Amino acid sequence: MKKQYFILSREDERARFSEPTGDYSPFELGAPLLDLDDETIRKIYYFRLHTYCKHIKNTPAGRVVTEFLPDVGWAGKYNTICCPAGHHFYEGRWFADSSFLDDYARFWFSPEGAPRLYSFWAADAVWALCAARGDFSLAEGLLDDLIANFRAWEADHLDESGLFHQIDDRDGMEYSIGGSGFRPTINSYMYGDAAAISKIAARLGRREDERVFAAKAAKLKELIDSTLWDGEAEFYKTVREDGAIADVREEVGYVPWYFNIPGPEKSVAWKFLFDEKHFKAPFGPTTAERCHPGFMQKFDHECLWNGPSWPFATSQTLTAMANLIDRGDGGEFVGRGDFFDLLSTYAGSHFLTENGVTVPFIDEDLDPFDGHWIAREELKARGVYDRGVDYNHSTFCDPVISGLCGVRPREDGTLSVLPMFREDQLLYLCLDGAPCLGRFVTVVWDRTGGRFGRGRGLSVLVDGETVGRSDRIERIDVRL
Repeated sequence: MKKQYFILSREDERARFSEPTGDYSPFELGAPLLDLDDETIRKIYYFRLHTYCKHIKNTPAGRVVTEFLPDVGWAGKYNTICCPAGHHFYEGRWFADSSFLDDYARFWFSPEGAPRLYSFWAADAVWALCAARGDFSLAEGLLDDLIANFRAWEADHLDESGLFHQIDDRDGMEYSIGGSGFRPTINSYMYGDAAAISKIAARLGRREDERVFAAKAAKLKELIDSTLWDGEAEFYKTVREDGAIADVREEVGYVPWYFNIPGPEKSVAWKFLFDEKHFKAPFGPTTAERCHPGFMQKFDHECLWNGPSWPFATSQTLTAMANLIDRGDGGEFVGRGDFFDLLSTYAGSHFLTENGVTVPFIDEDLDPFDGHWIAREELKARGVYDRGVDYNHSTFCDPVISGLCGVRPREDGTLSVLPMFREDQLLYLCLDGAPCLGRFVTVVWDRTGGRFGRGRGLSVLVDGETVGRSDRIERIDVRL
């Protein structure tokens, strides 16, 4: 078997993080190893690898990935729910053996799958998986299914304006302040899917499909920028079907950057993320801005999107921010250090303290000010326990690998590495054995040169061979 790790020891990591994981182990699947002098990020990285693997299930239809460990009444076949499935593909693409995602992708377009019960960026997620592999055969084989899925969305969600409408609950974001209508979420997802379908079609020489879906993506981009952008508020917002624009900034306004839709002139929106009047909170970001009178309004429901912090949304925001920084569009509003700060806040929210004992933990929504898990507490009061334990509704390892460590495969076969932290924020970091474009990538940052024996600064290795070095953190591009 091809060697995967060149600096860190798998056995050391196995010994430190050895809790049961069900049928699959992150080490047997070939997860990249991580060492850095931020113990919270490191601990949660391995915790999230283990929790993800608990959700890989063997079924008669092949392997699938679940959102909840216990069965829930609103799930589909095999307890699957498409709402977080895009996150599942982005997170799972970094296992050396990600073949379970081939089964999972095909499942959604089988007679047993239900890929439109919730909003789901299906084609984009499959494309992201294939781009990391450098092998697009899965996407090419699913092209007709992805086109049929897109057209089915058009049949019942596309308005004559050219925008898609969605109920906030079907975005998985019930009780939002902005409510239902032409939301930044569904329209960005459909843009991402159209763009991905066009690229898959191009690979197969299907020029008419390439042209049609490129045009659909272009039209959606124009409408998102012209209709969903509130110039006065400097933010993307939901527009209700009566044409009224929501009077609130919500975290979903950052979703267009997840799909690289906005131009640099829209980057001003990011000034609100780290402002305590808007989204910043000790366990945030909040899902709605704090200055709105509807912020954290109480309803008789455990899952609210009117202010509580949701890992689902934080994941999207981190990926969106990483895209912005990678493109060099952050300007005065956001930079590498800001990415590290938000990731650190996110990592610090992954804990539960009970009976004086604090353990790594992930559940549904959490209070952005004290970090307690809201749905967990409310369900316990009703006699329902542990519905959301090890909840698989978000990413963590993907923003660590593609953001913090900066590992990004380009569609032309180039590996691009731009770690997203300032030199003074970490003394050392090593990501070892990230599968990328059919090779294994190692990223090393060592401020003093005393940790890994590779000298000072930033090094990028491919299959154990150094292919790029710098004394400081800057982009290193390598053609593979």
